[in-house]
Amino acid sequence: MVQLLNLDQRRAETEICKAWKTLIDPALAAHARPTGLRRGTLFVSVDSSVWLAEIVRYRQREILERLHSAFGTALIRKIAFRVG
Repeated sequence: MVQLLNLDQRRAETEICKAWKTLIDPALAAHARPTGLRRGTLFVSVDSSVWLAEIVRYRQREILERLHSAFGTALIRKIAFRVG
């Protein structure tokens, strides 16, 4: 059963990564990419602290709303951004 859950998790991560560039503004997608999904939190790496500040201040809600419309609210409950 654990392996099945892990497969579903991997499949969800893959689908999110594929959809990221079409769901998110191309200028933003050029600087941020999803890196993992754990317990309802999508982890996103951002290439600089300047873009991190921009996303967290002005774009975080928009990104979450777009992801919710594509994947539902059960899969992604929140987003954690980090430089890396």
